[in-house]
Amino acid sequence: MPVTINIRFYEELNDFLANRRKKKAFEHTFSGRPDIKDIVESLGVPHGEIDLILANGNSVDFKYKPGEGDIISVYPQFESIDIAGVVRLRPEPLRITRFILDVHLGKLCKYLRMLGFDCYYNKKLNDEEIISMALAEHRIILTRDIPLLKHGSVMHGYWVRNEDPLKQLDEVIMRFDLQHNLKPFQRCMECNGGLTPVDKQDIIELLNPGTIKHFDEFFQCGQCKRVYWKGSHYDNMLKMVEELRVES
Repeated sequence: MPVTINIRFYEELNDFLANRRKKKAFEHTFSGRPDIKDIVESLGVPHGEIDLILANGNSVDFKYKPGEGDIISVYPQFESIDIAGVVRLRPEPLRITRFILDVHLGKLCKYLRMLGFDCYYNKKLNDEEIISMALAEHRIILTRDIPLLKHGSVMHGYWVRNEDPLKQLDEVIMRFDLQHNLKPFQRCMECNGGLTPVDKQDIIELLNPGTIKHFDEFFQCGQCKRVYWKGSHYDNMLKMVEELRVES
């Protein structure tokens, strides 16, 4: 016998819905006894972006089976709001923000590393490997691939809406409320390793004559040994960091 529920999705979860369903409650009819997880994903919303579901005002988990007339409210991830008194849909919030990015987000990865965030990126990883590493290392999956976030094992993920890398950076910083967690120029943009000051004479063979002549302060990655200095690009990067902090 068909079952009809009243359901509403909040905030950015509306990005996944057809226009006629955005930012309002609507009726949804289904057959059988599906879990609420299967229902929300059938409507296009990946469960990895959901952190709270209320059924008739009570928090429920993904295994809840809605009944006739249920009023369902579905909320996105809460990064800065305390909802400890209700049923969260993942074991615990992530205290340290670490990311793993899919093949489509290589430039975003470099920008996030430049801001000091621990980001793993390997364009050779398949979806299963991304999910496995995210679970093992408590990383948030950033992806442009919605089906990846619908995988049953995904606990914490986010679909990046923008296509432009700089807009993606702004989107992720705002979404996860990271404006006060920026630690720029502490990570290698190429390999994610930590940067430490290095004496010019110790790496002079790695520098070109112009750099040797005009710069004296250098930093080196502890992993890949790449060398960084405050060249012409530094001022542009610093301006980007300050703009992100101002937006907070």
